[in-house]
Amino acid sequence: MPYKNKGKWKETTIGEICTVIAGQSPKSQYYNTTKQGIPFYQGKKEFTEKYIGQPNIWTTRITKEALAGDILMSVRAPVGPINYATQRCCIGRGLAAIRKTDVIDKNFLFYYLLSIQKVISGHNGAVFDSISRTEIENLKIKLPPLPEQQRIVEILDKAFANIDKAKENVTKNLNNAKELFENYLTFKLSKQEKWDKKRLDEVAIDFGRGRSRHRPRNDKNLYGGKYPFIQTGDIRNANHFITKYSQTYNEIGLAQSKLWPKGTLCITIAANIAETGILTFDACFPDSVIGGVFDKEKINIDYVEYLLHSFKAILQAEGKGSAQDNINLGTFEKYKFPFPDKITQDKIVLVLNEMRENITKLEQIYEQKIKDLDELKQSILQKAFNGEL
Repeated sequence: MPYKNKGKWKETTIGEICTVIAGQSPKSQYYNTTKQGIPFYQGKKEFTEKYIGQPNIWTTRITKEALAGDILMSVRAPVGPINYATQRCCIGRGLAAIRKTDVIDKNFLFYYLLSIQKVISGHNGAVFDSISRTEIENLKIKLPPLPEQQRIVEILDKAFANIDKAKENVTKNLNNAKELFENYLTFKLSKQEKWDKKRLDEVAIDFGRGRSRHRPRNDKNLYGGKYPFIQTGDIRNANHFITKYSQTYNEIGLAQSKLWPKGTLCITIAANIAETGILTFDACFPDSVIGGVFDKEKINIDYVEYLLHSFKAILQAEGKGSAQDNINLGTFEKYKFPFPDKITQDKIVLVLNEMRENITKLEQIYEQKIKDLDELKQSILQKAFNGEL
């Protein structure tokens, strides 16, 4: 039942009911990874779902201090995410600590800051690259009496627990579907002993590394033209097919590279190793990517991509042990992969394509469900701080 006496809600500011501490980083000479001193937190990257995780760095000199129970806010891009501090710690310039007083329940404050996170991060107002201590102190809040705060927190705790459980189930269902596909892929392709074994270069028309001769590679004179330039991240983010790119070459860039045709299989060999995808357009790529072009009359390119996907764990294990994980052309000279006749390849691809398409549809459904659940959280928060719960 909504709180009846809304007249008792008092409009105030965070600065009037809390102490805000702006972070300040110690000099790096005081840093260590041996847990000497106190934990040092620098920003959002160390946040978990609600409570801040373990730091990578400790410091023997305290600049700005947060205490267990303080709310930590990310004050530099991204602006607004919050976490609870679980212990006394030092905070850097990427964080501010918000310490409550006796007039406000700490969980009520946490939920309120969560409800305005999109506003202060620029989704619903002015865009902040950063937010200052003064700006945090000036954030307005409507404050009901303490018993009412605690009643609202109890409702929100229960509602959020149910929503989080629903999100957990959605994620579990999606992971189960993906696991089923992966298991089928491994069983169907990598475990076949009866099929002929061949190296990729034996069945390819063209098989080799991409080309980027110019140094430095990031020379701006190479970029901004009409030729797609694929990088390892684009391949990692692909779902069987590479449909997007984040950079392009101009004529100068093309001259020092190589334009691979639509239908080329791309394999990453550095950074994100053993990721694969099929080009849906002509494109260039650097020597951290291997390209493979195959005779369509003899080889089904979809089969080859699925095949390498089923061998991904083996190929990634091959690349371990160096300063930076990597594989090379020599890796593929050592491995022979199972290749049935073209008719069998086509039949397998039909089944795998249908499975992949069904899983893609499930992903879209589940992603929408998660989005709806997150929007439900925001709707409940808005009702809570409008006195409607």
